[in-house]
Amino acid sequence: MAFSGLIPAVLLLSLSLSLFSHASKPCVEQEKASLLQFLAGLTRDSGLAVSWHKHNGTADCCSWDGVTCDTNGTVVEVSLAVRGLEGHISPALGDLTGLRRLNLSHNSLSGDLPLERLVSAGRVVVVDVSFNRLSGELGELPLPLPAASSSSATHGRPLPLPLQALNVSSNMFTGDFPSSSWNLTPNLVVLNASNNSFSGQVPSSFCLASPSSSIAVLDLQYNKFSGAIPPALGNCSMLRVLRIGHNNLSGTIPDELFKSTSLLERLGLRNAGLRGTLDGAHVAKLTAMVALDLGENNFTGKVPESIGQLRRLEELLLDYNQMSGELPPSLCNCTSLTNINIKNNNFGGELSSVNFATLQNLKRLDVAANNFTGTIPESIYSCTNLMALRVSGNNLHGELSPRILNLKSLTFLSLYYNNFTNITKAFQILKSSSSIRTLLVGKNFMREAMPQDQTMDGFGNLQALGIHHCSLTGKIPTWVSKLRNLEVLLLSHNRLEGQIPSWIKDLNRLSYLDLSNNSLSGKLPTELLHMTMLKSIKPAAHLDPGFFAMPIYISISHPYRQASAFPKVLDLSNNDFTGRIPGDIGQLEALNTLNLSFNRLDGEIPHSLCNLTNLQFLDLSSNLLTGEIPAALKKLHFLSMFNVSNNDLEGPVPTEGQLSTFPNSSFDGNPKLCGSMLTHRCNPNYPIEAAPTSIVITRDCSEKIIFAVAFAVSFGLGVLYDQLVLSTFSCCFQS
Repeated sequence: MAFSGLIPAVLLLSLSLSLFSHASKPCVEQEKASLLQFLAGLTRDSGLAVSWHKHNGTADCCSWDGVTCDTNGTVVEVSLAVRGLEGHISPALGDLTGLRRLNLSHNSLSGDLPLERLVSAGRVVVVDVSFNRLSGELGELPLPLPAASSSSATHGRPLPLPLQALNVSSNMFTGDFPSSSWNLTPNLVVLNASNNSFSGQVPSSFCLASPSSSIAVLDLQYNKFSGAIPPALGNCSMLRVLRIGHNNLSGTIPDELFKSTSLLERLGLRNAGLRGTLDGAHVAKLTAMVALDLGENNFTGKVPESIGQLRRLEELLLDYNQMSGELPPSLCNCTSLTNINIKNNNFGGELSSVNFATLQNLKRLDVAANNFTGTIPESIYSCTNLMALRVSGNNLHGELSPRILNLKSLTFLSLYYNNFTNITKAFQILKSSSSIRTLLVGKNFMREAMPQDQTMDGFGNLQALGIHHCSLTGKIPTWVSKLRNLEVLLLSHNRLEGQIPSWIKDLNRLSYLDLSNNSLSGKLPTELLHMTMLKSIKPAAHLDPGFFAMPIYISISHPYRQASAFPKVLDLSNNDFTGRIPGDIGQLEALNTLNLSFNRLDGEIPHSLCNLTNLQFLDLSSNLLTGEIPAALKKLHFLSMFNVSNNDLEGPVPTEGQLSTFPNSSFDGNPKLCGSMLTHRCNPNYPIEAAPTSIVITRDCSEKIIFAVAFAVSFGLGVLYDQLVLSTFSCCFQS
């Protein structure tokens, strides 16, 4: 996540200007002219000109909106954040010789930043131009010379700049970051250049001027810096926040960075290309550490026992590395922890090596995709503030403990891809939890029976339910009809039989329905055409806009943090449905994905499909469809995947729109089809004649094909992979 651009409150206190009373003198005419030049450089002022000109008759710019003067009528602050301003920043602002604070953040200003002019007067303390569209290179700071009356000790030497805070984050700056003039800013406390496109080496001159450098916050994340972390940053003895993640760095964390770390509270090196191990002696020095984020790198080795000495640590983020070994028992001494994320590593052993009962502040625990064995430790159920627990992708076993109901704040539970047993008992327990919004239990309870207990009346707040890849027998349970807040339902890769129940239309919030790879039968019920969220393109006002306590993953690159952000999906593939595709299926205008492949559907492709203009994925392959491909499908401009192979279609493939851009494989197995992209070219004089071809595809083969087809699209289809790397866990599709 990009740095917010807001200076921490504790630092704002030290940077804040004195409270200026209303100026007793009107502003200087030259300063008024400078402000009007700034105004003239705006292409959109969102009413600022009207506001300023309203007071123009008084000739006192000190009364203008966003302008503050001292008692002498000198402009000392211009604060015009979040005003919807567009245009460029006029260098004339540098003529405000008394200006100490400039805040133009959260606008749409563009062009260069005249930084040299802005600070050349040697009075500016704070410059905040974050969250704009400024571009170009950031020039070196000016070197102000001492006045003629200066003492001989300083005569001829540049004076230090009083600049304390510079925030240029979330713009479009490029080029090397200035490096030669920062030693003239010994008062600099905050430098935020995150979320730009700066390149070259990470600058290291911030703390070279003197060991008493004041810099406390250095944020350079989300850029294009390369090379190693400079050891010279270890000289920044006052550093509290260091963020250099999301760059193209290499090497290890330099030892020098741990030389003087008694004040360092937040270290963010996520996705920086770093490697190495965590040295226990170095970690022990981070006694002030509050947030340690080393995720998405190539760190190896164990978590050192000395981690237990970090008593102030609140966030430990080591996810997506190659770390191994057991978790150190000393972790229980980090009693301030609120978030532990170690997913996608090679950790092993039993989780019970840590006494979680001491971590009473813990809110999120994510240990997914490791090699943990044993059961869920009972001590976890003492973490009464726990909101999210993800243990998916391990080798845990056993039955769910009733003590999980002690977790009154639990909203997110993922047990996916383990070896848990007794699904009926698990749901009998969990139904009493009124707080759970996300429940993912797939790839467990193998070949058991789907719970059919009619008395299940809990789960009142459930938004996402995944009981997939379990090979469960039975029918779609009727207790699901009571889940009126459900938005995502995943029942794929089971052995469910029977028909789709008519009550499916009553789940008014359901927008992602995956029933693929079962043994469901009968005709496609017309009730599907009345699913509210698949018919409405506009977002429903009644949907909960809140975020999941942890993101849900369809694939490794597509995390979803809100249920409303999921694509609108109807996947009924690889079942035994018969009859025609409903002619009114075009009512489901919100659909992004429609997959009816590998069934026994017959008849023609409905023309109403052309109304599904939001479709990105349409798969009707391996059915018994006849007739022509409707030319009206040319209206589907967003299709990234289209497949009607292995049917009995005939006639020309429409040449307009996107259909003609798909490969032969999208149309194979239809010998009476013709087109410029097919082996059979259309003959304008003679119709294509061929005997119908029998389509016999075994279930095992079809599952392999549907898997390959489904992942040809950008957002994946049908199967929810809960935080698992697809290449690592591909066996989960073979049920």
